[in-house]
Amino acid sequence: MALFVEKYGGTSVGSAERIQAVANNVAKSAREGHRMVVVVSAMSGETNRLLQLASEISHSPSSREQDVLLSTGEQVTIALLSMALEAIGVPARSYTGGQIRILTDNIHGKARIQKIDAEKVNQDLDQGRVVVVAGFQGVDGLNNITTLGRGGSDTTAVAMAAALKADECRIYTDVDGVYTTDPRIVPEAKRLDRITFEEMIELSGAGAKVLQIRSVEFAGKYNVPLRVLSSFTEGIGTLITYEDTSMEQPLISGIALSRDEAKLTIRGVPDKPGIAFSILGPVSDAHIIVDMIVQNIGLDGLTDFTFTIPSADLDRCKELLTPVIESLGAIDMIGDSDLAKISVVGVGMRSHAGIATTMFEALSDKGINIQMISTSEIKISVTVDKEYAELAVRTLHKAFELDEEKTTTA
Repeated sequence: MALFVEKYGGTSVGSAERIQAVANNVAKSAREGHRMVVVVSAMSGETNRLLQLASEISHSPSSREQDVLLSTGEQVTIALLSMALEAIGVPARSYTGGQIRILTDNIHGKARIQKIDAEKVNQDLDQGRVVVVAGFQGVDGLNNITTLGRGGSDTTAVAMAAALKADECRIYTDVDGVYTTDPRIVPEAKRLDRITFEEMIELSGAGAKVLQIRSVEFAGKYNVPLRVLSSFTEGIGTLITYEDTSMEQPLISGIALSRDEAKLTIRGVPDKPGIAFSILGPVSDAHIIVDMIVQNIGLDGLTDFTFTIPSADLDRCKELLTPVIESLGAIDMIGDSDLAKISVVGVGMRSHAGIATTMFEALSDKGINIQMISTSEIKISVTVDKEYAELAVRTLHKAFELDEEKTTTA
């Protein structure tokens, strides 16, 4: 008898019919004797609907009250799924994040899980119930409702699996696994049977939308076997696990695209120690994620400082830095949100040279100009004009022969 934590996303619970289908899927495992915890998102479109309502009430709603509002979407789903399970004879009980006591920090909209009290869940499991948990939410130390950010239900599921020492955490979504790239861009993209935590973290951080990066980090930290499956088709999905040293690793496992990139350039800042901190300190304090950073070689005591951030944060970042730029005596600040980031990822890079050369040559042959470059041990990322983003992905997918054969085996 195994303990499984299963998570179902918004499209998987997007209607009464789909919720009933989820109930049938969960009931099958429960009737086989498995202990089942189910984490669900809000029904597809519900979070956007709630955000729209908030915008009609206030141009700048309180982050605390917005979390109170957004958390209601999952509360609807847990109740409906529990009803559906009981209607087919499977005992179930629903819980919000606050009822289970999913304790987070107090950063509204981007809260991080600090601790989970699994006592209530274990009691229900011992009594033969399926436990249905609201994803995406928790409470801080003062019992204020918090939310974990977009995709936060993935993190809830992995955290629950870690707290309960589950045998496997299964993420059900509208795709049947992790692909070499987005099949909507490259129809020849292949599903991966297996991928490492390292690679999945890099792909998620680079823009792949299959899993929230924090959920993969959590799974890797607590060694939670993570599997991505489809809610709508049968299959083994993709298993995310630690690297198997006995298996030949592919050169490149996947290519990720992020269209939500912005670049901010501060021109003519003094070329002296502490400048990077002066600029990026306020950005970090505002919980804005900085990705690529480039500082030019100084000339006549001045330098240009460029970094990338999520495009949604560009205006706020410019507002934060305006007084800083004035105090530094910089020439000006230029923002650009018309760019995309393309990343190639693979643990095989550790033992192969020439990956960057292949990447840059392939893009050059298509006339695609690279604006910025960053690298890690298993990833190379570049930014390009947004209009060339999909062409760049297709070009690199072909250059690394990802469409010619399956890159991994189970």
